[in-house]
Amino acid sequence: MTSLKTVPLTTEGGAAWTVRTAAGPVPEGITTPVAATVPGEVHTDLLAAGLIPDPFDGDNEGKLAWIGRTDWSYRTTFDWAADGHAVQELVADGLDTAATVTLNGTELGKTWNQHRRYQFDVTGLLVAEGNELVIDFAGPVRTAEELAESLGLWPHTNHHPYNAIRKMASNFGWDWGPDVATAGIWRPIRLESWSGVRIDSVRPLAGLDGDRGVLSTHVSLAWAPGATEGATVTVEVGGTTVSEKVAAGTGTVELTSTVESVDAWWPRGYGKQPLYDVAVALDDLDSWRGRVGFRTVTLNVAPDKDGGPFVLSVNDKPIYVRGANWIPDDAFVTRLNRATYEASLQDAVDAGMNLLRVWGGGIYESEDFYDICDEQGLLVWQDFLFACAAYSEDEPMRSEVEAEARQAVTRLSRHASLAVWNGNNENIWGYVEWGWRAPLAGRSWGEGYYFDLLPGIVAELDPRTPYSQGSPFSYDHFIHPNDERNGTMHIWDVWNQVDYTTYRKYKPRFVSEFGFQGPPAWSTLVSVVHDEPLDPYGRQMLVHQKAFEGNLKLERGLGEHLPKWKDIDDWHWTTQLNQARAIVYGIEHFRSLFPLNTGAIVWQLNDNWPVVSWAAVDGHRIRKPLWFALKRVYAERLLTVQPRDNELVVAAHNDSDVAWSTEVTVTRRSTGTGSEVLARETFVLEVGPRSAALSSLPASVGVPGNAAGEYLEVCAGDGSTAYWYFVEDTALRLSEDAYAASVTPTEDGYDVTVTAAALAKDLALFPDRLDPAARVDSCLVTLSAGESHTFHVTGATAPAQVGVPVLRSANDLVT
Repeated sequence: MTSLKTVPLTTEGGAAWTVRTAAGPVPEGITTPVAATVPGEVHTDLLAAGLIPDPFDGDNEGKLAWIGRTDWSYRTTFDWAADGHAVQELVADGLDTAATVTLNGTELGKTWNQHRRYQFDVTGLLVAEGNELVIDFAGPVRTAEELAESLGLWPHTNHHPYNAIRKMASNFGWDWGPDVATAGIWRPIRLESWSGVRIDSVRPLAGLDGDRGVLSTHVSLAWAPGATEGATVTVEVGGTTVSEKVAAGTGTVELTSTVESVDAWWPRGYGKQPLYDVAVALDDLDSWRGRVGFRTVTLNVAPDKDGGPFVLSVNDKPIYVRGANWIPDDAFVTRLNRATYEASLQDAVDAGMNLLRVWGGGIYESEDFYDICDEQGLLVWQDFLFACAAYSEDEPMRSEVEAEARQAVTRLSRHASLAVWNGNNENIWGYVEWGWRAPLAGRSWGEGYYFDLLPGIVAELDPRTPYSQGSPFSYDHFIHPNDERNGTMHIWDVWNQVDYTTYRKYKPRFVSEFGFQGPPAWSTLVSVVHDEPLDPYGRQMLVHQKAFEGNLKLERGLGEHLPKWKDIDDWHWTTQLNQARAIVYGIEHFRSLFPLNTGAIVWQLNDNWPVVSWAAVDGHRIRKPLWFALKRVYAERLLTVQPRDNELVVAAHNDSDVAWSTEVTVTRRSTGTGSEVLARETFVLEVGPRSAALSSLPASVGVPGNAAGEYLEVCAGDGSTAYWYFVEDTALRLSEDAYAASVTPTEDGYDVTVTAAALAKDLALFPDRLDPAARVDSCLVTLSAGESHTFHVTGATAPAQVGVPVLRSANDLVT
């Protein structure tokens, strides 16, 4: 026997692909075939060929809807040299989505699942020269509609029946994403030749037994027909080597390795992230390499005196989750690579997050994503890919779901960062409350997946990782799935119906979704919206506002907090500020409830195109004011002023392993010139590790003499700060000339130093309005009279001066 031979059929591997239209509503002037990139997508190929405009620009999205209704054919030819191996296979890691695969005129099979790998036996079909591989893709929108018509329509959100086909749901459009249903060979494709036996999959599951690391490596083997010779499987990890001889035909083998005095893997903020190389060898025939981290993860949802908790523990230590929901980082996911993932995940790290939830309307991410999370200590909550819809449990859907789930769990289970497998997004809630039962008329809707099939697969293939039936869920069939007292909660009445002060009416055990909208950076917005004049209700602006009545909700969401805008510049600043304020309000309240509340996962970290959305970082990777707000409220140590039982308290949450001991000064000040000190109290704050404390404020500082002209400034000796205002900004007396700014060039950009003469509230600098490449290091800074702050800008040259609309504050909205 000789070692496995792999021949890549990707563009990078030397294969020349073309794509052409096969059938469908093709506009006049679109001529194909054109060169195709593999991995890739039809949209990106047409864009590279100059046949379509940028789908993200203006109103091009709607003009390009024909692509999702058109059939596409990918083709390549290649030569093949016989190598003496007994078996040849075509391995496609990802086909998007409904495809027919043909080699040299022989149909190999059909697919309709974007989320799984396919292997086709091509033994005896290859020739020396001119092998022709053709992959025909049916238009995804038309396919989903036809399946829904022939198999039955199951309830779903949005306008396409995305739940009829196993394809990324958000690819059909979402309330933050474009409708750009793609087709193509979206992950690598290759030929594999082998004899005797090869490795089919490896599942190295790393755990802890005291201070020892225990690695259970599950190796699945594939044997050539007629193979009679056995083989030896060897696993090396942490300086240990174990081997086992297996007889021909053995399907799986499990080898256990023990590493003495192992360094445990921890999420960020709780310890280090040591990773150990694992090498699996099948004699000299095949091999596999990967990395693991030794850790344990448990989930406690057992009822307690307050209802039912949601406590995620790593290595027996409860983790307070400071997280964000993650969507596909580009509507065209084949444009993503390790560098793009590193940049976006750094946004999470820099904001103080310790968990990302990979949402169920997206994809099982690439190895790059999970590898970086392993390295950075970002826990991963991984949804199975079901979102906001009912799903058939009949064939052929059920078999596809099972195959997909088995592959996903097998591939991802090795990652130290993987902390939760979650059955679905909002589908249990949808069944209970969204009017699905009547149209379902007794048909299955996915319950069997979430309560039987998926937990069974996780228990079999990844027993070290907890499983949750859904989000939200109360972990009891007889409790509403979105009950604040039990399990996980999604809070969406805020934003959709009620003011963000409603957050404070809830006492949630764990919040796995909540959010508030705001526009992207100005330079991002105007790069794709070209309405003249620019207006929130402009035609192209509305293309980039996907939420139902989104602009009305932005306006209603101002409530009494901020005045309605006077012009488009004020609209942009006001709604960005209100977005940040709303989320801060929620998270500060949730953290003040600790230990009743054990975490929050904000919707959402990232965008997949330039759009008005809930994201903290926009589609051009510019950090919005919300991101800077998250960085403050997701700090390990948080001070906040909260109302409790008709008085004000300073709530302190210490999410670190070190006791927090500091002196806190609370000052009641005038908002006017000089920020006159009206009262001052000092107390010593003592908060143990991973603990919280509430400190009552005496009436001398907690009760204003003139609510409209006073505020509280809370300063700790370690630099932590908090502010409290007795009235909303629309009633707060703020000075128009509260601050002055100066600009100083630096080697890598420039500094803007702002000095306050009176209360300067929520100062923000937007250098991208001068240069889209400019980035700033801070935002939403509040200053009392006599204080200064320097904004550091990189990536641009210094202007002579800055003012509105580049330098903004709450002051210039209400004065």
